[in-house]
Amino acid sequence: MSASPASQRTDPLEICATVLLALAAVATAWSSYQASRWNGEQAKSFSRATATRIESTRASSRADSETQIDVATFTQWVNAYAQRQTELANFYLRRFRKEFQPAVNAWIATRPLRNPDAPLTPFAMPQYRLAERAKAERLEARAEKLADAGRTDVQRATNYVLAVVLFAASLFFAGISTKLRSRRLQIVLLALGATIFVGTVIWLATQPISVSV
Repeated sequence: MSASPASQRTDPLEICATVLLALAAVATAWSSYQASRWNGEQAKSFSRATATRIESTRASSRADSETQIDVATFTQWVNAYAQRQTELANFYLRRFRKEFQPAVNAWIATRPLRNPDAPLTPFAMPQYRLAERAKAERLEARAEKLADAGRTDVQRATNYVLAVVLFAASLFFAGISTKLRSRRLQIVLLALGATIFVGTVIWLATQPISVSV
């Protein structure tokens, strides 16, 4: 005995639920992949930030060492100059580091022995610049940018994790709608699942993606 045409017709709600289940399953897998990718991106950003900060610390240490050398040679020069040991004073003066000499020359030009408004030492002169200090500052600024990028990547990974949860909710409502006998409840749950799915897709469209080739 053949089945009646009515029994052979597929329920439109079941078709919609099946399509929604398939789409939500794919979207869940995609969101999980993106969450994993952005977790990897944040790890790389923080790793680069740490490495850059280490380089910044090294450059800062070198700058501190150079400053100590400048202070030591300047102190010796001042002592020799104060004791009128001209030859010894010239000896120290010629051995100032190249970065330190412009500041010393500018400081001497202010006539510090006669000018009460002159800076106390060459270290207060704008001409006193250390390349290593500038390098340390640049590296620190770069490290901070990398850390900011890492924090942004963490938020992106969190967003995709939330998308996984929302797609899972859409899967739940689509799946349970096929188990109910009440037509009204089927429509309500399926509509709810579809609304969550569409809303999440629209929201994810505003999020950046990370792919590995």
